[in-house]
Amino acid sequence: MATVPRNRKRERLEARVTPDQKALFQRAADLTGRSLTDFIVSSLQAAAEEAIRAHHVVELSVRDMAALLTAIENPPAPNEEVLAAAREYRTFTGR
Repeated sequence: MATVPRNRKRERLEARVTPDQKALFQRAADLTGRSLTDFIVSSLQAAAEEAIRAHHVVELSVRDMAALLTAIENPPAPNEEVLAAAREYRTFTGR
């Protein structure tokens, strides 16, 4: 977890939890030797980073990867719509 310099303002978060949830969080914090606040903040940060990573990373199966590579190596011939779009682009850009 990145440390926050003392001169930076900190934001406050609040959450309502059940007594069982709080006890669970406190037990985990105690077992890891951290304060409840530190445990919650670091756990929440790790979960947020993982959610963002999972959203931005595309994971392909071996079969998906093979299909992608085949399509890249053997692209289909352009159809009439693609050829017309290319002509229009060249006319528009003068290229």
